Amino acid sequence: MKTLYEISNKIISSSKLWIMIVAIIVFVIFSITVLPDQSAKAEAYSADVGSPDLSFFYAPTDLYRMAEAYGPEGRLYYVRARFTFDLVFPLVYGAFLMFTSAWALKELTIPNSRWRLLLLIPLLAVLFDLLENIAAAAVIGRYPQLTNLLAAFAPFFTLIKWIFVGSGFVLIVVYLVLIIWRRLKK
Repeated sequence: MKTLYEISNKIISSSKLWIMIVAIIVFVIFSITVLPDQSAKAEAYSADVGSPDLSFFYAPTDLYRMAEAYGPEGRLYYVRARFTFDLVFPLVYGAFLMFTSAWALKELTIPNSRWRLLLLIPLLAVLFDLLENIAAAAVIGRYPQLTNLLAAFAPFFTLIKWIFVGSGFVLIVVYLVLIIWRRLKK
């Protein structure tokens, strides 16, 4: 636990407003320029069965059903996207969540506060997103061969990813409300 405090405090103490602003700008530009194109391509290959990345709950059988419906070309696209675009996007939203949270927690907390451990949420979001990408890409890429262990883990990784991603965005709103409230009180 001490190491987690050290990691959080190190990131928070070195956080700067300009780093947060750059992370926000990169996130917005990426979301406006790259994300729509990737979403359109994914939609074209998904054969109306969806994608594990955008699902909240799915079963291993659903993952195999998606792999079947994508066809060989769609499966190739899916795997390629997981190891290009979907390696970069978690880093982009992760940096946005982490640096915005670090700046806010620096404003709201004292050093060594337990609340600073909330900074780990964006890091966990990125970790589980990458684990999801690896597991789902392996299952879809190897189809029709079955990869049952990874097919069982992929839905778990996806669910945990969405919990941490959602929590990260909700916490930013909470932090901003607290900062505004604190400043209005003064």
